[in-house]
Amino acid sequence: MKTLEKDELKEILIKNWMTHDAMWFYHCLQECGIDKTNKLNKAAVRAMGIIEIKRIQKALGVDKVGTFEDFKSLNDAIWGIVKGEFMKFSYGYPAKNVFRGDFDKCFAYEGIKQLGAVGQYQWGIFERIYGWLDGLGMKYSVSPQVNGCMMHTEGRCFIEITFTFDK
Repeated sequence: MKTLEKDELKEILIKNWMTHDAMWFYHCLQECGIDKTNKLNKAAVRAMGIIEIKRIQKALGVDKVGTFEDFKSLNDAIWGIVKGEFMKFSYGYPAKNVFRGDFDKCFAYEGIKQLGAVGQYQWGIFERIYGWLDGLGMKYSVSPQVNGCMMHTEGRCFIEITFTFDK
């Protein structure tokens, strides 16, 4: 039996998690319809993000995020943990206290499109990020305010989050 390298194991675990997420969404969609599924999915993902960030903080030994530099260091570590190779997006920090994520090809969009629900889908991935930020107790604003799937409506998807830090 082959011993898996760390990156191979990570990729399998992330793909399994995303498959679970997709199958949960699919079965909820079949049982409850798109409106209820969107509501439940967004609530569950945000709540999961709050719990997830606490685990990541503990694992990395991060107590508090008090500056933008603290956030950038933690954020880079987060994406190193939760992002799979199949997830095609990039992110950066275009200005002081600003995070930007650009999703070039979205695995969630492709999956929801296969289910035939992309026109009504409410993207849950941003909710995970908001859960992290809420769990960290951060003050932030988001642009644009997304309602639906930008990949479907605009052919692209991005988010900018601006942070406010106490002096």
